[in-house]
Amino acid sequence: MCESKTITTKTTMTVVEDGGSVFLDDPEKQAAWTNTPRSTMWEVIRESKSLMEVAFPIALTALIFYTRSIVSMIFLGKLGDVELAAGSLAIAFANITGYSFLSGLSLGMEPLCSQAFGANRPKLLSLTLHRCIIFLLACSIPISILWLNMSRIFIFLHQQEKITVLAQNYLLFLLPDLITNSFLHPIRVYLRAQSLTHQVTLASLAGTLLHIAFNFILFHRGAAGIAAASAASNISILLFLVLYVWISGVHKATWTAPSWECFSFSGFQPLIKLAAPSCVSVCLEWWWYEIMIVLCGLLVDPTATVAAMGVLIQTTGLIYVFPSSLGLAVSTRVGNELGANRPARARMSAVVAVFFAAVMGFVAVVFASAMRHQWGRMFTADGDILRLTTAAMPILGLCELGNCPQTVGCGVVRGTARPNAAANVNLSAFYVVGMPVAVALAFWLEVGFCGLWLGLLSAQVCCAGLMLYLIGTTDWEHQAFRAQLLTSLDESDGQKQPLILS
Repeated sequence: MCESKTITTKTTMTVVEDGGSVFLDDPEKQAAWTNTPRSTMWEVIRESKSLMEVAFPIALTALIFYTRSIVSMIFLGKLGDVELAAGSLAIAFANITGYSFLSGLSLGMEPLCSQAFGANRPKLLSLTLHRCIIFLLACSIPISILWLNMSRIFIFLHQQEKITVLAQNYLLFLLPDLITNSFLHPIRVYLRAQSLTHQVTLASLAGTLLHIAFNFILFHRGAAGIAAASAASNISILLFLVLYVWISGVHKATWTAPSWECFSFSGFQPLIKLAAPSCVSVCLEWWWYEIMIVLCGLLVDPTATVAAMGVLIQTTGLIYVFPSSLGLAVSTRVGNELGANRPARARMSAVVAVFFAAVMGFVAVVFASAMRHQWGRMFTADGDILRLTTAAMPILGLCELGNCPQTVGCGVVRGTARPNAAANVNLSAFYVVGMPVAVALAFWLEVGFCGLWLGLLSAQVCCAGLMLYLIGTTDWEHQAFRAQLLTSLDESDGQKQPLILS
């Protein structure tokens, strides 16, 4: 039964509703509980608390990583303009061709792990972790080959040779990051599925402190030293995290030692089916901003427009930390509740998260409008750049009004193990609606820089609308049934493999 109520005749009454319990010891409290609005409010408060307990450490971790990227850019800037340009080029290339893929692919294990944890199937969590690590390590091989040939690609595209050579050298020292992230991303998802998030925050904080120290130590090595410092700090984060988890023993309830069962081809099928569309969904959104920068280079005064776009993307990246963290948290909560066959709680988690996302969107609008004249001055004193950022900041805020609900909505859909739906929404909104609108406004109607942001606004509004419709029409009982199949164990052929219902 998904929902039940049990009442004893003793003085102390235990009410069990939808899997949770509350002890009531007097008639007034009993009457209060039977009042439906109050019990619903209690459920909302409880779910809000559960979401915040997962989301808050995730947000702190994201802010710590954001600080790390700023530290790297500061040290690159101190080396000189050429090093800063080369480092920026290398990081952009790494984001597009490497980090976005590994991050997106690792999200494929999220519904498997969160639903398995809710269904009390600990072995499936460990198996999924091991398989995802193997899968990401295999995917890192072609990415490494691409990084090793980065200079040839950019020279073919007529990029400046000196900057390209430095960028290639920077990427060579970032290669260990591919291996590190192949372990780090799956471990983070494995822990998050169990609502264990503060461990990652503490490890990231320790690694960031070392990141600053590594940059000072390797600064004299130039741009390659900054890349090596970044790679070394990521390795330290992985080591800190593994040691912390192993010593504290938080893994014991769900841990199974790696075995040959991890290499079963049929066992990889559910993971790949979920990982591929998850990766597409993440990459489509990541690539949009890179395309925006390229389009800025085709506008009048490309130097100012590219610089202004860089400032605004940094700004929206900072704001994105909060809905992204909430999206990861609600994905975990929805997956846990569906795995435990509690569709009503999963629906409650989705509704509460979308409400908080809407609040975040309104806060972003107010922030962007209030800071439109001051924010750009934190980055530059150039008049042309400031004029462009001031004009676009209110549009950026309106974009977040759509971005926050759609980001959290993606988390809800991911928790229901429907990454295909999220990928289709992103493709339709960003590239069927947003891209044509942005190009038409910026170039055909000659709106210019703000036209690109109005194109993004149209994409975000469309994406949010489609995502909210998708959530609003979700059959939660059916999704709970799918979760039971996804986490079920098929022993017909002597092996234990998860099943997926399309």
